Amino acid sequence: MAIQVEIGKDYSFIGNEYRRQVGNHDYYIDLLLYHRGGFCLVAFELKIGEFKVEYIGKMNLYLEALDRELKKKTENPGVGIILCASKDDEVVEFALSRSFSPTMVSEYILKIIDNDLLQRKLKEYTEISEEDIEQPI
Repeated sequence: MAIQVEIGKDYSFIGNEYRRQVGNHDYYIDLLLYHRGGFCLVAFELKIGEFKVEYIGKMNLYLEALDRELKKKTENPGVGIILCASKDDEVVEFALSRSFSPTMVSEYILKIIDNDLLQRKLKEYTEISEEDIEQPI
């Protein structure tokens, strides 16, 4: 799993779009992992734009639902990680200052495939020799 290389080892995948019901409403955690060393659930929210203050409230709801309904007594409270395309550090600091949930906000960087490599690979896939095509019997 590619995410393991970026965030470290000891994570176990639990699910994506992981459903939690609170009251009469369904909520979906983008990515839910378990950290074996930390003995805790780790909820990831993946955002394509800039960090927004309301993401903290949503993450707090997710962590409370996980801790009340999924966490075992021997495990530590869940941790939230919000990954955004960009963030204003001062806004993040203010938004997290009164939050008691262990939540982190970080930016991600997109890796764009080299154009020459992409063109070569596309050419490889589109050039099918006659030997590769099955002949009808």
